[in-house]
Amino acid sequence: MLLTARPRARRVKAALLTSAVSVCLIAAGVPSPAVPLGVGDRLFPYLGNPGYDVRSYDLAFTYSGSNREPLSAVTTIDARTTAPLKHVNLDFAHGTVRSVEVNGAPAAFTSAGEDLVLTPRAPLPGGSPLRITVRHTSNPVYAEGTDGGWVRTADGLAMANQADAAHLVFPCNDHPSDKALFTIRVTAPQGHTAVANGLPVGVHRGPRATTWTYRTQHPMATELAQVSIGRSTVLRRTGPRGLPVRDVVPTKERKTLEPWLAKTPAQIAWMERKAGAYPFETYGLLIADTRTGYELETQTLSLFERELFTRSEYPQWYVESIMVHELAHQWFGNSVSPRTWSDLWLNEGHATWYEALYADEKSGKSLEARMKAAYATSDRWRTDGGPPAMPKEPKPGRKISIFRPVVYDGAALFLYALRQEIGRPAFDNLERSWVRVHRDGAAGTRDFQDLASRVAGRDLSGFFRAWLYGTKTPPMPGHPDWKPEPARKSSQKSPHKTERE
Repeated sequence: MLLTARPRARRVKAALLTSAVSVCLIAAGVPSPAVPLGVGDRLFPYLGNPGYDVRSYDLAFTYSGSNREPLSAVTTIDARTTAPLKHVNLDFAHGTVRSVEVNGAPAAFTSAGEDLVLTPRAPLPGGSPLRITVRHTSNPVYAEGTDGGWVRTADGLAMANQADAAHLVFPCNDHPSDKALFTIRVTAPQGHTAVANGLPVGVHRGPRATTWTYRTQHPMATELAQVSIGRSTVLRRTGPRGLPVRDVVPTKERKTLEPWLAKTPAQIAWMERKAGAYPFETYGLLIADTRTGYELETQTLSLFERELFTRSEYPQWYVESIMVHELAHQWFGNSVSPRTWSDLWLNEGHATWYEALYADEKSGKSLEARMKAAYATSDRWRTDGGPPAMPKEPKPGRKISIFRPVVYDGAALFLYALRQEIGRPAFDNLERSWVRVHRDGAAGTRDFQDLASRVAGRDLSGFFRAWLYGTKTPPMPGHPDWKPEPARKSSQKSPHKTERE
């Protein structure tokens, strides 16, 4: 995710969940105790659920033609239990649950906090297959001030589930440490086009509606799921090594947007030279006619606001660097997902690093100057948001407030310091090794530290501890003249954010 500045009157509220967001239940309740669970994430204690490992999701949505009406939905989850379970908790906090089956038999269910708690007819042994089918609605209308999940566009819907809003759309184990394969089916009236993560595997055209089916070839975190429904055109081109590239744009904007979209294959090639082969089966941009205040790296189909490409005050170099930011996430954050949300810096720091490096190499926007400016502000960012690898908890009612400058330019500053410390050849080797070793998995700060130490041939734990966990920014290797600015309240903006105001 890249938060992008807007004129004050047009900024959207960032709250992802309020007390008004709830699950409506139509069934007998679960006998007590029904309690919300979590996987122990420091920033989101009740996110995710223990006791099972999801292998795949099958999501089926039926869209009425109005983005103000609930979609009819069926979510099927194939998993394997990792412990004996009397109850199975799913994250789900917005919709009407009509029925639940566990391993083919009806199951009782109720809600607890943001969890949907299921009670199968008999306890489930550990190490056994688990299939859950939930018939429910998926409501794109939220309480005032709620953002995330479905995003209503001028002609339909898109998704923006980061950090913890996938469970506003469908029942799931909503934590990036539990990745799974996805099959997504969308039925929409004639005149609409539906596109989702992965590659198309089937289209069924009926007299009044069409059903599109998409499937991923690599596991995906729930926060990266994407479904676009609208009066859209799909533009296709070829990327490096025959990679299929497809972009989804409002039909009326296709000519305006085509010059920007034509840049993607060369950007992919540039990233491949830095980080290795593109890690997925396809890529493209979903350009939505909506205002969110951010762009989002949904897997294989990154979400962008239309106005990024149509407002003349945004310089070309800036727009292209933002395109590269979301592209870089396909390696850093998507293929290699964060083990916990405290590891967010691994996502955003790397995406910001390649955004800045691209601007330096392609447009002459000095990387060193940007890092020097970040160094001057880094202490204030740490005071406001915590160190890069130990960010402060989100503000009440504003869960995306974890996306602070310290995990963007503050974390990119650490990567610059690491390159200064171990040298460019070792740093470049580390970057390629990281995405190769942890491809399709989840990894954390300690994993990056251990790999960096192996690549550098020496223990870097002290260096990592000072830079990623310290309240003060350490001296910059090779730049003893760089100094932090005197402490004062931060504006909460990274240096590059001001370009869009």
